Amino acid sequence: MGDGNKNCFACCFSTTTTTTSSSCSSTIKLLFFIVPLILVSLFVFVLVPRNSTWVLISSLPSSSSSSPSAAAAANSSEKFGAAVHEEGSEEVLDLRSRVGTTVDVHGNFGEAALSDEAALFRSASPPLAVEAVIKIHELNETKKDSLNISITETLNATISLNESISLPLKQSRQVRTKLDKLEAGLQRARAAIKEAKNGSQLEDRDYVPIGPMYWDAKAFHRSYLEMEKQFKVFVYTEGEPPVFHDGPCKSIYSMEGNFIYQMDVNSKFQTKDPEKAHLFYLPFSVAKMVRFVYLRDSHDFSPIRRTVIDYVSLVAQKYPYWNRSLGADHFMLACHDWGPEASFSLPYLEKNSIRALCNANTSERFNPVKDVSIPEINLQTGKLTGLIGGPSASRRPILAFFAGGVHGPIRPVLLEHWEGKDEDIKVHKYLPKGVNYYDMMRTSKYCICPSGYEVASPRIVEALYTGCVPVLISKSYVPPFSDVLRWKSFSVVVSVDDIPKLKEILTKISSRQYIRMQRRVLQVRRHFVFNSPPKRFDVFHMILHSIWLRRLNVRISDDHGVMPN
Repeated sequence: MGDGNKNCFACCFSTTTTTTSSSCSSTIKLLFFIVPLILVSLFVFVLVPRNSTWVLISSLPSSSSSSPSAAAAANSSEKFGAAVHEEGSEEVLDLRSRVGTTVDVHGNFGEAALSDEAALFRSASPPLAVEAVIKIHELNETKKDSLNISITETLNATISLNESISLPLKQSRQVRTKLDKLEAGLQRARAAIKEAKNGSQLEDRDYVPIGPMYWDAKAFHRSYLEMEKQFKVFVYTEGEPPVFHDGPCKSIYSMEGNFIYQMDVNSKFQTKDPEKAHLFYLPFSVAKMVRFVYLRDSHDFSPIRRTVIDYVSLVAQKYPYWNRSLGADHFMLACHDWGPEASFSLPYLEKNSIRALCNANTSERFNPVKDVSIPEINLQTGKLTGLIGGPSASRRPILAFFAGGVHGPIRPVLLEHWEGKDEDIKVHKYLPKGVNYYDMMRTSKYCICPSGYEVASPRIVEALYTGCVPVLISKSYVPPFSDVLRWKSFSVVVSVDDIPKLKEILTKISSRQYIRMQRRVLQVRRHFVFNSPPKRFDVFHMILHSIWLRRLNVRISDDHGVMPN
C-alpha cells in the first residue's frame, strides 16, 4: 500500500510515458477541477438562506357603497401591514375580519368572518340600513411559497369587492418581542370566544347576558371577560386642557367628556407602559375644539384640522407606535356632530384608526367594520337622578310620543303627518305648558326617535331609561353596540317612507309581542346607564368592549408590519 502511494505521487514528476504515469496525470487534473467546485458550493450553501417565510401586506377595508362618498373612500384606501407571522396553526387576521376567521354570517364560528354593525357575532338586520358581510376564505400555501387570499365584501347584499393579494415576505423573526406576546394573548382570546359559542353558560356574580337581545350571548360574555382580563390602553399624556384631557360632562355631548375623564383615572384598563398596550388613546375633545379653537360662524374647519394634525404629529415623533401601524392600533372618541370632520384631518386617522362616534352615519364615511357607534346621552346635570324608571307595560295608555324641534330632513315629515292629528300618536313641536317630557315618555308604549340634522339622537337612550320601546326613524344610522345587541328584538325600525303608516305599523304589533319587547328594553338598559365610577356592563364598559372587538380584528407587527405610503 505504501509503495503504491509512492509510485502514484512520483508519477507527477516523472517524464516517462508508462501507463502508470499517464493515469496519475489524469487524476491530478481531475482533482484540480473538482476541489474549487466543492469550495464554491460550500460558500453558497453557508451564505444563502435555506428557508423563507411570507407576510401578508393588505390594504385597509373600504366600504363598498353606491354613494359617491363611499366610492371615494374605497378608491383612496391606504395600505398597511396588519397581518403578521403565522404561529403554528394560527390563522392570518386583518381588518376585514371580526375575530380572525372565527365567526360566520349566521353567528356560527367558522371560516367566514363578520363585519359592519353586526361586528363580532352576527350582521344586523336589514332595516338597520347597513349590512356588510365579509367572508375570508381559507389560506392555501402554493408550491411557490406565497399566500393567496381572496376577500369578498358585500354591502347591503348588493355590492361586492373582490381582491386577491400575493406577496413574498421577509424571513420570520425567531425572537418573540413584547408585541408578539400581546398578539399571542389576543389570539388566545379569539380562541376562547370561538369555543364559547357551543360551550356552557358562564357564571358571573353581577350579570349573565342571555336572551334574544344579543346576537350571541355566550360569545359576548366570553369576549367581555377576556376584555376584563387583558385589555390595556395607553393614554397619551401630551396636551393640555381644555382641548385635551377634558370634555363636556353636562350636555348632549356628555359621553365625550366622561369617557376622557374615566380613561385618565381608570387604573383597570389603563397602562402607563406603552409596551403593554393593545391600543393607544388620542384624548382630544372635538366639542372643546369647537368651543375654543373654531371661530364661530366662520364655517372654517381648518383650525380644528390643524389641531388634530399637530397633536398626532407630536405623539408620532415622540413615540414609535403611530408609525408602526399607521394608526391602526389607535382610537379617538367624539360625540360632537363634527367628530367625523375632525377625523378627516388625517387620512390614516379616518381610514386606519378606530373612531368611536355618536354620529355613526355610514353616508358620511362611518365604517362599521372598524369604527364604533356610541350612544348620545344628554346629562344636563351630570347625573341620572330621576331619569331612570317607569310604569309597567300595562300602565302606558299612550301609543306613541314625540316632542322636539324641527330640523333635519325627517322631522318635518313626521310633524306634517302626525302633529295634532291623532289622539294615539302624540307628536309635538313644543310641549303644552305643564306637560313634562319624561312623564310623557313614561306613559307611552313607543317613543319615536327621528334623526335631526345628524343621525344620532339622545331620545333613544331616554326611551330605554324610561322603559319606552324606541321607534328608530333614520337613514344610514348604525345604532350603538350593534356588534352585540340585536336591536330589532327591543325596538321598532321604521323607514322615512313609512312615516304615514306609523300607526298602522305599531298597532299591528300584538300586545304579547309588545310586552316582550318592553321587558327586553329593561334588560338591555343596563348597557346604556352612565355610572360614576363605572360599573360592569354599563355604558363605559360597553364602549370599551366595542373598541376591544375592533382591536381583535387587526394584528400588528413591530418590525415589518407597516408598508410606507
